[in-house]
Amino acid sequence: MELLVTYDVETTTPEGERRLRQVAKICEGVGHRVQKSVFEVTCTPAQRLQLEARLQSTIDTRLDSVRIYHLDRGTFHAARHLGAAVAIPHTGPWIV
Repeated sequence: MELLVTYDVETTTPEGERRLRQVAKICEGVGHRVQKSVFEVTCTPAQRLQLEARLQSTIDTRLDSVRIYHLDRGTFHAARHLGAAVAIPHTGPWIV
């Protein structure tokens, strides 16, 4: 399954800045950052549930917003990149 995860976290307080770092770290652990607050994620349905649970427990639902779009398989491969964008391999092994 392919997901596009976007977020907007309130950062006018130290707590908000901490939540922003935590949300980014969660997303970095499962996907590829394609813009500052946008990640492309390839995962299983179970991994999606885990991701959503982790994000839900991290954000302040009164102030922050996370949007998760379920995309058709192959959408990332068919995406067109303009400007400074870098093509990211979404399949195959990750080297960390």
